[in-house]
Amino acid sequence: MIILGLDTATPSTAVAIARPDGWVREAREDRPEGGGRPAHAARVLALAAELLETAGAGWEQVGRVAVGVGPGGYTGLRIGLATARGIALAGAADLTGVSTLRALAEPLGDRPAVALLDARRGEAFVAVYAGEREILAPCVCRPHELVELARRGGPDALAVGDGALRFREILERAAIDVAPAHSEAHHVSAGAICRLAIRRMTTAAAPEYLRLADAEIARGGGTR
Repeated sequence: MIILGLDTATPSTAVAIARPDGWVREAREDRPEGGGRPAHAARVLALAAELLETAGAGWEQVGRVAVGVGPGGYTGLRIGLATARGIALAGAADLTGVSTLRALAEPLGDRPAVALLDARRGEAFVAVYAGEREILAPCVCRPHELVELARRGGPDALAVGDGALRFREILERAAIDVAPAHSEAHHVSAGAICRLAIRRMTTAAAPEYLRLADAEIARGGGTR
């Protein structure tokens, strides 16, 4: 059985295929430099097809689809979830969700990880993990709240994700380590999503927005 993992919660489009025996192949396409729009809709299926072809496998061999459920961008999350549902329905495959923040932390193994994504509007999505243990559940915070939350990871924690880069100065001023700027640790790995699905560290395949969309706020829905 092949597990297909994908995440479109961030500006990158991340896709991977894996087998329960630990074999993994993954691909990622980042947003163009200069701030162009993410190409989730155009690239997620294409990347999956390329990986399957490289592995000499077909769509009919996909037995489970694991999708990053956020938190993240509204449009990206909708594209990823709709794509995952369509693939699962067409192939009668299992469908499951994986926290995007947990996937961001997964490559660090047992080292405490402060997983941070830039939530825009001057905010961050944050969660803290140590191996399989969730220390802080995903939440959205403002910069003045960030240090207190990040410190829950302890002195050995490493901050990763584009939110860690966005708020690097605040974190490092508080003696919280941030992965080097060009580290792969700042990108969500679809391979990590596959591995979490294999280990059954999953959730419902429903978006984890954590706050209202801009349009809802504009209509008077609130600030979060």
